[in-house]
Amino acid sequence: MTTNRTLIRTATRILTGRNIFTRSARRILGAGAVLLVLLVIGYFMLSGRELPSFQPGSSPVFPAPAVPAAPSPDDGTPAALTPEAGQALVQLDQLTIAEPLQTPYNRDAFGQRWADVDRNGCDTRNDILRRDLVEVTTKPGTRDCVILTGTLHDPYTGTTISFTRGQGTSELVQIDHVIPLAWAWRNGAADWTDERREQFANDAINLAAVDGSANQSKSDRGPALWMPPASGYHCSYAIGFVQVLDSYDLTVPTEDATALRSTLTSCSTTEGN
Repeated sequence: MTTNRTLIRTATRILTGRNIFTRSARRILGAGAVLLVLLVIGYFMLSGRELPSFQPGSSPVFPAPAVPAAPSPDDGTPAALTPEAGQALVQLDQLTIAEPLQTPYNRDAFGQRWADVDRNGCDTRNDILRRDLVEVTTKPGTRDCVILTGTLHDPYTGTTISFTRGQGTSELVQIDHVIPLAWAWRNGAADWTDERREQFANDAINLAAVDGSANQSKSDRGPALWMPPASGYHCSYAIGFVQVLDSYDLTVPTEDATALRSTLTSCSTTEGN
């Protein structure tokens, strides 16, 4: 009972503000309280936060932690990729990265040049000219197979070329293998059957009518060493290149994979290329 009475008296003194400590103890406690207040104020000043507000008879209100603002297109956030570029990146990531073979390239291993692989009665060159040129005219008696004239809006250079069939003019418009045959040979085609190589050499998805001089400058180089002169066509070129790689399960050297990925990641919906 004595212990309980002592505890009650002590609690009463605390609640009523009556002194229960010696003078020296009160001085120590007072100095500690001041130090604590200074530490709290210093913390809020250094952290840049506002001091908590106190209202009589209420609990202190502390400011809520700052929430980072959502990124906006003006703060450097990358724009969304086009669906075609996104799909090409997925395909590129699934390809095998390998160094090219150094075995000698044999063009004859790809079969007859411009063979009629689709059996429509027209050779592949004329099929692609008909597809890619506008305002075409054909040679009578050839079942509209032989293209005599037409206009090419060249994707590689961005120029317009008038095509006329004949010596000294036909070469102004050439049919490019998007993936060059020699490049394909070094990156998997050397192991294909003759039939598969001939199909590849005449597959419309790997062919484009283009400016003759641009085609000659490209030769058998991959994307790391050559891209179309028209920068606005780079995305379409890279997407087409990857689609053919994926369709034929070709391997790709590290430097070409890097060049393709760099181009594809720049193909945003706001660029229009």
